[in-house]
Amino acid sequence: MHFLIISILCSVSVSVLLKLARRNGVNIAQAVAINYPVAAVCTWFFLRPDFSDWHTYTRHWIIFLALGFALPLGFIVLGRAIEQAGMVKTDAAQRLSLFIPIVAAFVLFGETLSTNKIIGIALALMALLALLYRENPAKSKGKGDFLSTAGYLFGVWLCYGTTDILFKQISKSGTALAPTLLVSFVLAGILIICYLCLRRTVWNAASILAGLILGGLNFANILFYILAHQYFQQDPSLVFAGMNLGVITLATIIGAFVFKEKINGLNAAGIVLAIAAIWFLLYGSKLNSLL
Repeated sequence: MHFLIISILCSVSVSVLLKLARRNGVNIAQAVAINYPVAAVCTWFFLRPDFSDWHTYTRHWIIFLALGFALPLGFIVLGRAIEQAGMVKTDAAQRLSLFIPIVAAFVLFGETLSTNKIIGIALALMALLALLYRENPAKSKGKGDFLSTAGYLFGVWLCYGTTDILFKQISKSGTALAPTLLVSFVLAGILIICYLCLRRTVWNAASILAGLILGGLNFANILFYILAHQYFQQDPSLVFAGMNLGVITLATIIGAFVFKEKINGLNAAGIVLAIAAIWFLLYGSKLNSLL
């Protein structure tokens, strides 16, 4: 269980880091760019990827290229969403992104649609709408700001859901996890660093330091998540559900009590619905006999 707890702490720590970024002069794009070389080095050192069957990876270069774009874009959108909407809503939206690969499993990968999955999908949609709701948006920060905030939350949901589908597609091809992570991190790092160089960005020490920390947290999150799956290999749904529920719960506590984030009643209901949706989507199969 301690592997899962560490993974949850690392995941929420990423959100805390991004929450503190702007006020400490950190450029999120620069931090994300530094993060990927760090994660790549950690992957090489700790997971020891085997590229003996490297031909497998060349056949899926389009998917790897898509991951190269989606991974840094997801981090950047995540940072902006945390800045605009706060940790509570953003982490809930990120965890609800599992709705996308689960729907894709039925549409693209031929899985059977069970009763608990239907309930989970319906709850996930309701939760997302509730999280996006804001009372009197025109009177608070303006309609444009409301649309921007909703757009970033939707972007987090879409980016992370799409990334999950891409990783799922690669896993179906038979490629191993460690080499997949390394290739994805290297490609993502190259693409975003080239983008920043073309933009002639002026690098600063705060962003580089934040990137080093972000890379370590990003990799540690993945490593301990894998170790948790290995430890609970007979019950993977426990890890899926525990990770998502743990992140939402801890992010809500930190957002509300540390950063004093305010959420309205419907947003709070959205968080509850998100927890219920995750339970039905990932752990509700054991309830089938009761439905």
